Amino acid sequence: MKTTPLFTLKKVQSEFPSIQISESKQSADFIRQFYFEDINVFESFFILTLSRRNETTGYAKISQGGICSTIVDIKLIAKYAVENLASGVILAHNHPSGNLRPSEQDFEITNKIVKALDLLDVKVLDHIILTESNYFSFRDNCYL
Repeated sequence: MKTTPLFTLKKVQSEFPSIQISESKQSADFIRQFYFEDINVFESFFILTLSRRNETTGYAKISQGGICSTIVDIKLIAKYAVENLASGVILAHNHPSGNLRPSEQDFEITNKIVKALDLLDVKVLDHIILTESNYFSFRDNCYL
């Protein structure tokens, strides 16, 4: 009986653009491309995965919710970080209300994700809150 391995580790060529992220405005502008006209309608949560050199390696939409919240599953974030062999991630979600101020839930989930990914030696480099025309960076505001 021939057995086939369930898992393999190999590089898969993709069309995903690789840029080096060095500041929060770059990450906000890069992540904004994953949102469309729904940036003002639904709250969505994304992760951007990065190499050790802070070059983008992939992204994943973790969730899409309603007008004022979305459910974030930390296991999914860890899954995508590991699959992309990420050294770091940038978290991002939008506030359809246009309010850039982080909520208590934003702080709580960020802290949980930081702790979880730290076990995998993956650093949370920033958490960006987006609106249609502006952004808030946890890193720039000394919350990370």
